[in-house]
Amino acid sequence: MYRVFEALDELVTIVEEARGLPMTASCVVPRGDVLDLLDDVRDAIPGEVDDAQDVLDHRDQMINEARATAEKTLSDSEASATRQVAEARAEAQETVASAREQAEATVSGAQAEANRRVEDATAAAEAIMARVQADADRTIQSGQDQHDNLVSRGHGEAERLVASGRATYERAIAEGRAEQARLVSQSEVVQAAHVESARILDAAHADVDRLRAECDSYVDGKLAGLEETLTKTLRTVGRGRTSLRSGSTADYRD
Repeated sequence: MYRVFEALDELVTIVEEARGLPMTASCVVPRGDVLDLLDDVRDAIPGEVDDAQDVLDHRDQMINEARATAEKTLSDSEASATRQVAEARAEAQETVASAREQAEATVSGAQAEANRRVEDATAAAEAIMARVQADADRTIQSGQDQHDNLVSRGHGEAERLVASGRATYERAIAEGRAEQARLVSQSEVVQAAHVESARILDAAHADVDRLRAECDSYVDGKLAGLEETLTKTLRTVGRGRTSLRSGSTADYRD
């Protein structure tokens, strides 16, 4: 059972010393080392159960040896007097009773020790799973916070770009109107003023549309990346919970 606790301590050390992922509470652990340690735990627990079964088998062997000794004693003493036969029978019964009590005490102690060690290993495994669940919850919360922050920044950037485009548009309108007013008395340049004013208005509208499209594309790209990260995280958490309920080893590979 010592190997079980040793493997669990190594698992805790690997998780504590693992390299963390930037901007998250998650970490990167060597999958091969972790799986090897989990295999050691899985292999060690049945070994302890086998040891308990060996104790049970040894109890039966002791009882059989005591019974064989009693029967031999009774067989050898048949030719003796009635008193010798009674004494031999009493001694044989006492030997069997003593051997039975000793075997039962040994089995009881071994069973209690095996149960205690299994409970300790189960508690340690549940503690590790609880820490993994807490890390997953923190990762999901962090992703949600990043999502909210990106959305807020995206809206702010969109409003700023729209406001800038509107100001550019209004400034162009004012400049066009001023130019038109200056040239209104000049019949030969009135047509050119109208053309230039229309061009400036079209350019302002195009700038506003371009800025709005760039803002929408930026926000959409950020949200798509965050959605992919959250999807992977939720799949990992789902596999961990399924593994916890079924008692099997979780596969965290994407």
